[in-house]
Amino acid sequence: MDTSIFSGKTLMITGGTGSFGNAVLRRFLDTDIGEIRIFSRDEKKQDDMRHLYHNPKIKYFIGDVRSMQSLTDAMHGVDYIFHAAALKQVPSCEFFPMEAVKTNVVGTDNMLTAAINAEVKKVVCLSTDKAAYPINAMGVSKAMMEKVFVAKSRTIEPEHTLICGTRYGNVMCSRGSVIPLFIDQIMGGVPITLTEPKMTRFIMSLEEAVELVLYAFENAVAGDIMVQKAPACTIETLSKAVKELFHAEDHETRVIGIRHGEKLAETLLTSEECGRATDEGNFFRVPADNRDLNYDKYFVKGNKERPAFDTFNSDNTRILNVEEVKEKLLSLEYIRERIKEAEDLMG
Repeated sequence: MDTSIFSGKTLMITGGTGSFGNAVLRRFLDTDIGEIRIFSRDEKKQDDMRHLYHNPKIKYFIGDVRSMQSLTDAMHGVDYIFHAAALKQVPSCEFFPMEAVKTNVVGTDNMLTAAINAEVKKVVCLSTDKAAYPINAMGVSKAMMEKVFVAKSRTIEPEHTLICGTRYGNVMCSRGSVIPLFIDQIMGGVPITLTEPKMTRFIMSLEEAVELVLYAFENAVAGDIMVQKAPACTIETLSKAVKELFHAEDHETRVIGIRHGEKLAETLLTSEECGRATDEGNFFRVPADNRDLNYDKYFVKGNKERPAFDTFNSDNTRILNVEEVKEKLLSLEYIRERIKEAEDLMG
């Protein structure tokens, strides 16, 4: 994407101290963007970022999406928002579902209300594959988040504030992801723990997640959800790839079983969404259902349309083998650094 559209503009990233926020910073700091506002509630991570980047374009705002006032205070003069603030850990959301609701649902509504009031030009909300056919509290809360931003997009003219979103699967080596755990287990001399070897997951890099958000920013219309055609692999394949990269092929693996709220496969497009999604090459566009509340015509005349019965999930997408996963992992700076660390320890 040509980043000149951000020239002299102010971009705010909610949850900006997370993996996604750092990836956006790396993408934009050498451009002529005017200002990047990092909005989060973690003062320690903000301080770490100050010391890491030393860049006057970055401004830091302590706040919480649960607080409308802190959002309002941070939005003066903001042109665009990438909304990444969320509770993302599936097991913890299972035990504290109302906390997921407060951040992922109410927090998103707060952010959008503040953005509309501040006349922010465009907002991209980040969602997850777990929002499609959700079975866990995190997925349900993110599904509701999607409903909130789609509904909100109908209440405001896109020339005033354009609201859209993205949905993507697991980001490799992001906070709380399984790859760093596998590496720590290998280097710590303890067994690798697999939930279920045949479980499949979409995989993408942080840079690909940023590119998806930028694609949505440039191409989405109000209420759209943009989805990348991501590949997937089994958890067993992923663990084998990590072991081979760290020359630990004989390292013990222990199967521990599926955790609270986990699926065997994830879905990026439901069958109902496949029925109206449009193919955009490397991406799918899921337009908002903008029918009104006048349902009488469906009772009187019926509806001849039929949804498709296909889904786009981590079982029927392109499944990567061990060599392909290794190649994808080696594209990550984090993996290259950890391999060097392991080699240095081995002498």
